[in-house]
Amino acid sequence: MRIALDAMGGDLAPRAPVEGALLYDKETRGRDEVVLIGNREVIEREISRHHFSKPNNIRVVHASQVVSMHDQPTVAIRQKKDSSLIRGLQLHRDGEVDAFVSAGNTGAQMAASLLILGRIQGVHRPALGAFIPCEGGVVLLIDVGANADCKPLNLLQFGVMGSIFIHLIYNLQAPRIGLLNIGEEPTKGNELTLAAHGLMVKQLSHFVGNVEGGDLLRGKADVIVTDGFTGNVVLKLLESILEVFGKSFKRSVGKNLFSLTGLFLVRHAFRDIKRDFDYQEYGGVPLLGIDGISIKCHGRSSPKAIKNALKVAHNMWEKQVNQKIHDELTLKGALWEEKQLSQA
Repeated sequence: MRIALDAMGGDLAPRAPVEGALLYDKETRGRDEVVLIGNREVIEREISRHHFSKPNNIRVVHASQVVSMHDQPTVAIRQKKDSSLIRGLQLHRDGEVDAFVSAGNTGAQMAASLLILGRIQGVHRPALGAFIPCEGGVVLLIDVGANADCKPLNLLQFGVMGSIFIHLIYNLQAPRIGLLNIGEEPTKGNELTLAAHGLMVKQLSHFVGNVEGGDLLRGKADVIVTDGFTGNVVLKLLESILEVFGKSFKRSVGKNLFSLTGLFLVRHAFRDIKRDFDYQEYGGVPLLGIDGISIKCHGRSSPKAIKNALKVAHNMWEKQVNQKIHDELTLKGALWEEKQLSQA
């Protein structure tokens, strides 16, 4: 397999992407070719910090431009056609690589992936998911920013795509699908969630109903569906809570000797909790519904996170996730025709 990696994308680029590629290469013993895209001189200098010579299965493709984290998607697509982001997706489209991974500008990656790679047949709108730690594991929240305004059909398809991804990549049988809402009762919610609930009851065999915000971390569902506006607000709120809690905890522990002694005694438990809430463990998530493999990493992704995102790309390719989504949405008749649902 060949995986293109945006070496210039992310807050810690190019160090983190390059080191992450090298970690992946070492851990998988050269199983896949990783194509680092960006400024050749900068990338090769970064490689030389870890290796005296370039590994045989890591290739560099030069790109003269960089999409910054603040660039508007339209600017990235129209004015930065020789950027590492655009070049990587074009290589994927042309069949020169089998997947693309980036920790760069989320909006630009979503827009460029849709424009360059297109959608899987039967998918109305692609969606972006995010893993949220919960009791007993993690939950996939989808969508978290790709679609601010949605129709019931979109939410239904998000549930289908999310459950297929979780089932194949994490070997979870019969993933439970929930709909984020303001109450558990089927009669609660706005026009969108009321209509989406009705569709999900009919179309999804493992739909567990509405899930309230307070239940997000309680593990009541494996996939929680919402529109991109709500999902993004929830995701940013949870990230800020975890960050504030971590800082507050460190300040409290450092105040006296007894706290430090207690921390020493329970350090293994805190280490496990930290791992559960660490986004680096999950690496990245795909833009589900895109006719290709476009993996989005956290903007602050470390080398470890990049390495794990490359694993996700490999597993997406190996498990043929996109083919399964295509089959579910078109060949097996899992959904009604779009024309029938568009007015729901």
